Amino acid sequence: MSGFRAAFWAESLKARRSKIVLLTTAGFLMLPLVDALLMYILIDPERAREMGLIGMKAEMTAGSADWPTFLMVLFLGTAVAGGMLGAFVTAWVFGRELSDHTAKEWLATPTPRASTVGAKFVLIAGWMVGAALLAFWVGILLAWGSAVPGFSPDQLWSATGRQLLIILLTFMLMPFVALLASAGRGYLPALGWAFLTLVLAQIFAQLGWGEWFPWAVPAVLANTTGTGGGQLEWHSLAVVTLAFVAGLSATFAWWRSADHTR
Repeated sequence: MSGFRAAFWAESLKARRSKIVLLTTAGFLMLPLVDALLMYILIDPERAREMGLIGMKAEMTAGSADWPTFLMVLFLGTAVAGGMLGAFVTAWVFGRELSDHTAKEWLATPTPRASTVGAKFVLIAGWMVGAALLAFWVGILLAWGSAVPGFSPDQLWSATGRQLLIILLTFMLMPFVALLASAGRGYLPALGWAFLTLVLAQIFAQLGWGEWFPWAVPAVLANTTGTGGGQLEWHSLAVVTLAFVAGLSATFAWWRSADHTR
């Protein structure tokens, strides 16, 4: 445990001194701002049009100005943007030292490699959950201040749980990003994988197979409207869990056996 604490302290220190965590958190906070702006357009499209905002297109594509619509947009933004922002942070956390050729220095310390890899994953999970919940509550305050109709305390707490589950499922897909950042010794393979899975998730969702494709499952859960939307079936949870275990095991195995003398 002392090895893990030392590794986590070192990883946290690197994250605090880096701008990427701050920038990606700011990216997360764009979600509630855009969502609140969309609600404002839907509530008063005439005034929005006077201000130069495009009200008719938003009205046709986004639905009505109410809390279910607001939450659906926020959930979908968390599933999609959260996955990409999480991939950026994961690629940085696992690929930075390899890209800078400094991994051999910290691997020479007495801290076990498994402790360092575990600390990296815990740091990523903490950041993703914290950023997603911060964006969620900022969005709630903006929607409440904008007088979006249909507010319900019961709905609010269930929505908080859904937001947390979406971001946890999204985190469970990050080990493959970590593996490619490690094996590829840098950021680009990991980010390429993130973009590829984003495109494939859209394709599988359009074909109706999204609940069977791990990288589409968070968006399936986020879709709280429509036939079957928002329901997380056991097989969807199973495929995400299998992807998480496989990616996690492969990442730990790579760091345990790979040659870091270069």
